[in-house]
Amino acid sequence: MRIEDFDRFWNTFSTKGAEKRKQHGSKGSHVFRDPNEDDRIWVLIDVDEEGYNNLMSDPEMPTLFQEAGLQGRPESATLARQQDL
Repeated sequence: MRIEDFDRFWNTFSTKGAEKRKQHGSKGSHVFRDPNEDDRIWVLIDVDEEGYNNLMSDPEMPTLFQEAGLQGRPESATLARQQDL
């Protein structure tokens, strides 16, 4: 997703966003910054599909997205494959 400012994003994501994710069953998350575009990040949330769907449909989420400075609504990606070593 694209963000307006990383510090603004992180301030909301790591506080209010963390509380909201936990309410919907998240066990944690990882945030990656794009090495070439300062306004692009990727977020991996450790939550099952039902929890993710409930999180995205939570009526408080649009306000949190706005507060965090997200440019648009987050999109989910489909796992193509996984390899354990």
